[in-house]
Amino acid sequence: MAQQGAQLDQETISCSICLDLLKDPVTIPCGHSYCMSCIKTHWNGKDQRKIYSCPQCRQTFTPRPVLVKSTMLADLVEQLKKTGLQAAPADHCYAGPEDVACDVCTGRKLKALKSCLVCLVSYCEKHLQPHYESVAFEKHKLVDPLEKLQENICCRHGEVMKMFCRTDQQSICYLCSVDEHKGHDTVSAAAERTERQRELEVSRQNIHQRIQDREEDVKLLQQEVDAVSCSADKAVEYSEKIFTELIRLIQKRSSDVKQQIRSQQETEVSRVKELQEKLEQEIAELKRKDAELKQFSHTEDHNQFLHNYPSLSQLSASIDSSSINIHPLRYFEDVTAAVSKLRDKLQDILREKWTNISLAGTEVDVLLSEAEPKTRAEFFKYSCEITLDPNTANTKMLLSEGNRKTKLKSQQQSYSSHPDRFTVWRQVLSRESLTGRCYWEVEWSGGGVYVAVAYKNISRAGDSNECKFGHNDKSWALRCYPKSYTFWFNKVSTPVSGPGSSRVGVYLDHSAGILSFYSVSETMTLLHRVQTTFTQPLYAGLWLCYLRDTAEFCKLK
Repeated sequence: MAQQGAQLDQETISCSICLDLLKDPVTIPCGHSYCMSCIKTHWNGKDQRKIYSCPQCRQTFTPRPVLVKSTMLADLVEQLKKTGLQAAPADHCYAGPEDVACDVCTGRKLKALKSCLVCLVSYCEKHLQPHYESVAFEKHKLVDPLEKLQENICCRHGEVMKMFCRTDQQSICYLCSVDEHKGHDTVSAAAERTERQRELEVSRQNIHQRIQDREEDVKLLQQEVDAVSCSADKAVEYSEKIFTELIRLIQKRSSDVKQQIRSQQETEVSRVKELQEKLEQEIAELKRKDAELKQFSHTEDHNQFLHNYPSLSQLSASIDSSSINIHPLRYFEDVTAAVSKLRDKLQDILREKWTNISLAGTEVDVLLSEAEPKTRAEFFKYSCEITLDPNTANTKMLLSEGNRKTKLKSQQQSYSSHPDRFTVWRQVLSRESLTGRCYWEVEWSGGGVYVAVAYKNISRAGDSNECKFGHNDKSWALRCYPKSYTFWFNKVSTPVSGPGSSRVGVYLDHSAGILSFYSVSETMTLLHRVQTTFTQPLYAGLWLCYLRDTAEFCKLK
């Protein structure tokens, strides 16, 4: 009967809402029973929908059932309490796969409330009571539930490991300290814990300090972000204003030129039409005179013919043909030439000034700089397309492949005169200026080629060192031989060792002042690296030494 009572206790008189014994039990129309306060609270949350259901079978009721205490169930609960039977623990009190289970419970085990480091046993609330009630357990140390308590037992001696061997850095029992760990530096586990605890606290203090430092850094970075954003917004607003003014100015000049052309057109057309009218009048007069003379030529009276001939044979003055100035298709060539010249000058100015604007944009201070590329794929992220500027090419250099390739020729090329041209040394600069991070590769062949970078203000005319790549303080150059390399800067040469290759990679980090040259084949090998401060935008350069030397800026994928 007791077993049946326990079964009845577990399955019948527990509230499925609070999972405890029924308090003021009520039975709703579907037959299920609950604590009165539990079912009221449950249904009060449903008032807005006016539909009430059983939490177990989901049967709905309308209107809300009137709740009346079940005296029979209440009496049954009271009787069971007096016999000492308790409600079965709720499911959440049983130990799950990730919980520490009570080592004393039989059958389905409850969750452990504490573990004893002396007994090396974990206890649920019920089985833990003797540790609280009996003096025999007062020196036992209770801790939060621990898994694998048996690992605290020495596998050699079967004793609790209360010692720590600092020599071997492991937990041991007392017998181990007088046996295989004899003579070692041993202390109690509690003493070692105290020492490690102090170290842990120091570590935590260091961590807290680092957290504070990093939080300060985050604040500084956020301030930097705000400052950069504010400055960028102002720069955009100002630049838009300036460019709008420039556009208006150009539109005004365009309108003025158009008006001047049309005015001149009107004047010229009027002059030509006036002259055209006079010529047409003269033609009509000549035709009339020709008809009169034709009729006069048929006069039969000789005397009359001779008498009238002097007056009829005289012609009126003709317009001088030299006064008719005809310049076919050349009336406004001077205007178009002037406009074209203006365009070229504006392009040159914009190209030159734009590099300064781009350089200024790269001078924003960065608190955390990016790492330098390591692999060729990483270098490719900074690849840039470079073309050669025909206005800088020596006249013995032939450009091709969309001005990406140059070859040294014996005959002069038909280049126009330009102040940017290298007059003596067989050199050429890129059209594009280089700032920020850039990477490019040069494929070369022949007896010797210089791969260089230079400032735009490097000298061009003459054969002095001021014009030669690598022989002044305005250019840096790697001379590539078939089997060796030499680096040049400011007339100082530095032998460079590395695998020979017909392809050279160049990496530039302008703001960081880094210039690196690489031998490129199946792998990349660093040949020479420069660390300096660049004060101006740089231009890529090539210097061909021998006839039929070639060099080309490669297209990188």
